[in-house]
Amino acid sequence: MTEDFDVSSDWHVAAPYEFLRGLREHSPVFRSEHLGAYVLTRYADVRAAYGDPGRFSSAGSLTISRSLTDRTREKLGEHGSFLGSFVANVDPPDHTRLRRSVSRAFTPRAVAAMEDTFRRLNEELLDRLDPRGEADFVTEIGHEPSVKLTARFIGVPEQDEAFVQAHVKDWFQLFLSPQPPERQLELADSFLTYLDYVDRLVAARAKDPQDDFTSLMTALIGAELSHREVVELISTILLGGNDTVPNQLGNTVLRLLREGVWPVPPGLVANASEECMRIDGASLGSFRYAATDIDLHGVTIPAGALVLLSTDSAAHDESVFPDPGTFRIDRPNAAEHLVFGYGIHFCVGAALGRLQLRTALEVLGHRLPGLRLVPGGPIAYRKSIVGRGLPSLLVEW
Repeated sequence: MTEDFDVSSDWHVAAPYEFLRGLREHSPVFRSEHLGAYVLTRYADVRAAYGDPGRFSSAGSLTISRSLTDRTREKLGEHGSFLGSFVANVDPPDHTRLRRSVSRAFTPRAVAAMEDTFRRLNEELLDRLDPRGEADFVTEIGHEPSVKLTARFIGVPEQDEAFVQAHVKDWFQLFLSPQPPERQLELADSFLTYLDYVDRLVAARAKDPQDDFTSLMTALIGAELSHREVVELISTILLGGNDTVPNQLGNTVLRLLREGVWPVPPGLVANASEECMRIDGASLGSFRYAATDIDLHGVTIPAGALVLLSTDSAAHDESVFPDPGTFRIDRPNAAEHLVFGYGIHFCVGAALGRLQLRTALEVLGHRLPGLRLVPGGPIAYRKSIVGRGLPSLLVEW
């Protein structure tokens, strides 16, 4: 069995399952020197930890930037602890206040209203690409509709979409992917430029409100939210729409094509989406801090220790998902995965993410029923601590 996690190795994201199975069986509470964290690997433990913010604290948990050099930290200054007040990075009572504010924009009616827009964005994209007969799914198909939908939701002008997407990618690399010292400095510059952009967007909406999320949140500054909290909320939702959701779609299409179930029968699209999130989740887990000494399976996690809740391992726990390495399009409990978290920190955008995945599969299946992988095309995942995504996926039809 591999001795430890290794973010720099291809297997860490692409094929960690035998390693994780060994941990679940022999070391369910694993001290990873490489991650500098204790790792919970069994479904029951991961779910229980999500549901116990009193012991597994979210405060500061997203700011996992131990790999940053002193020079990079100095350049970032106060923003080295970026996400310090984001809703997923705090405990109650701040969490309760922040989530209440954000939830106003994610009502079931508001989410449902976005379906037609997202479907149209996918159709318009395929109108342009269909005659070509080939594309890089990740860079040319998977990202654009989600990027555009998120931009419209937030209030990012169309001419700024490419700018935001590029800087969000740099943000992800800086904080959630190992980088050499000089590259860190470049990414830090990009990140500060991005924060300045969002800051100016908030200021513009304060003067001239529009029908968008930024205006809705800006109106709450002073009463419910701080200026910094609004900037961080907007920045992080842009990360989800520009990165996490498109990554999940890429992982999903790769899985469906490899399994030979394309196009997905209409009645199975929803469950197929859940099974793909379970078996190839775009999120690998969440970090927490132990708020007190925690005794679990004969191991004491000391107060203050960093803890990784491995949703990737939980999704392959044999006690919950029989034969977990096998894709089953009709798996009855596929939706019990923990990709969106659980408890008070269940992802506020989960309904929108699920809607996007289902809608994209419906449109793509209808428009490109002959979609297939380009023979011999390279398939490799980007290196990351907590995310699974493909930089490229060559397809033809």
